[in-house]
Formats: sequence, C-alpha cells, structure tokens
Amino acid sequence: MSVISTDAAQRFAKSWVAAWNAHDLDAILSHYTENFTFSSPLIPRIAGVPSGALVGKPAIRAYWTLGLSLLPNLHFELLHVLCGIEGVTLVYRGHRGIVAEVFHFNREGQVEKALACYAEPP
Repeated sequence: MSVISTDAAQRFAKSWVAAWNAHDLDAILSHYTENFTFSSPLIPRIAGVPSGALVGKPAIRAYWTLGLSLLPNLHFELLHVLCGIEGVTLVYRGHRGIVAEVFHFNREGQVEKALACYAEPP
C-alpha cells in the first residue's frame, strides 16, 4: 500500500474534472476499471437502486448519461485535492453545492471504487 503522490493526485483531478466539464462520457469512464463500484445518495432517486451503489461501466454509463442529460450546464469547480493510501479525495463545487468524492485506485492506477458525499444530502 502506498500514498498517492501530490503530482499523481493533481494529474488525476485535472483530467477527471476536465472530462466532466466537457461532458465527455468516454473520457470520464477512462479513469475507471470495467467493474468499478460507484456509490452516491443520488442513485436511489435517479436510478431507483435502493442500495445507492452501481457496479460496472454499463450500469454507470447509463446513470451518468441520464445525469448529463438532466444537467446540460453541469460544471465542476475543483476546490481541494487530498492524497491518501491508494486513493484520492476531490472536493469540488457542483450542481448540488460542495461535494467530496473519494476514489480508490487499483495497482494499474484506475479507479475501482468511488463514493460521492454531498454537503446537502438529497
């Protein structure tokens, strides 16, 4: 186990935010493994999945496609990049206010698990 370097965390953050701000779903998904897990308190309401977790690119692509269609002006403003053990937390301002998103990386440097937390829960 190793701490993600500041440089690696900043590169990931800039690439991830740029992909979201471009609404480029393929670029967004390029950061993730094929079977990654994404958890968000928005998933039960938007995707109808009570657990709040989706697994795999096909399910998450469908969810994010819907989200992007509902929010055509979606824009993220990166506020903080925090380094952790095999993970990074991004704090940004989005359509629901302040968000902290935690990313856990595999050995190849791709996200295998992500968890979104909102200052104002849905």
